[in-house]
Amino acid sequence: MLAVALSLAAAATFALSAMQIDSVTGRVGALQLARWQMGLAFAMTAAVALAFGGWRSIGMAEFFWLAGSSVAGIMLATSTFIATIQLLGPRLNALVFTLSAPFALILGYNFRDETVNLTQGAGVALILGGIVLALIGPDGCEGARGPRTLGLGLALGVITALGQATGSLLARPAMQAGAEPFAAMAIRSGLGAAFFLALLAVPALRPAAQPLPKDRRRIGASAFSGIFLGMSLLMAALAHGDVGIVTTLSSTTPILILPMVWWVTRRAPGPTAWAGAGLAVLGTALITFASR
Repeated sequence: MLAVALSLAAAATFALSAMQIDSVTGRVGALQLARWQMGLAFAMTAAVALAFGGWRSIGMAEFFWLAGSSVAGIMLATSTFIATIQLLGPRLNALVFTLSAPFALILGYNFRDETVNLTQGAGVALILGGIVLALIGPDGCEGARGPRTLGLGLALGVITALGQATGSLLARPAMQAGAEPFAAMAIRSGLGAAFFLALLAVPALRPAAQPLPKDRRRIGASAFSGIFLGMSLLMAALAHGDVGIVTTLSSTTPILILPMVWWVTRRAPGPTAWAGAGLAVLGTALITFASR
């Protein structure tokens, strides 16, 4: 039950962060945005971990597991995640990101000996079906930047999903061993920030200009909601639930993003979007019942 609640809360914060990232598209590049996000996220999570003594929960084994998780889930997946939003828009990006759920189930089954019972499996299928239905309706492609970027955006989205699933898989042993969520995220984001800062040594990857003050505020808000809060919730969920179930529930972002898109665009999602939301709610209820 706790893992379900934490995973759904993480999904909501990811949806909010995606909307904030989309608002700076065209003005801030993917690597520049990732650099600012990771730096701010590290400062936030490290401070909280210090205040609550979370650093004492990190041993050498936990550090190495989280470092591996950072390589896959932060250094790789964050930069491709941001680029995918900028190419496809938040709704299509959220659709492709749901591939992390089947990837996580496959990885958990093969490398962690995790199982999914029939009720949970039915819930997973309903959630995935609902997400797809919500985004393939008449307005499902709304937000894409153009047909030329579609192929690249989809490829980067698949890489993002696989990186996120792998990052969750690698983080789980550390979380099961008792790593405090904020300290875990501080390690992941801190190593990610160091990586993106190191890329400044390559002249071609240096930004032409610094973000405007209003864009910095939006980047800070996206770092707080999507990384500081969202990823810490995800780390906490991994301490209490299987990788496949946690990743599937945290992939309900496309459903939760619908009212946010409605609020911003003043256009109500179509009937297929709401039908998909209904399937996802039913799937969540099945998983919640089976996890009690």
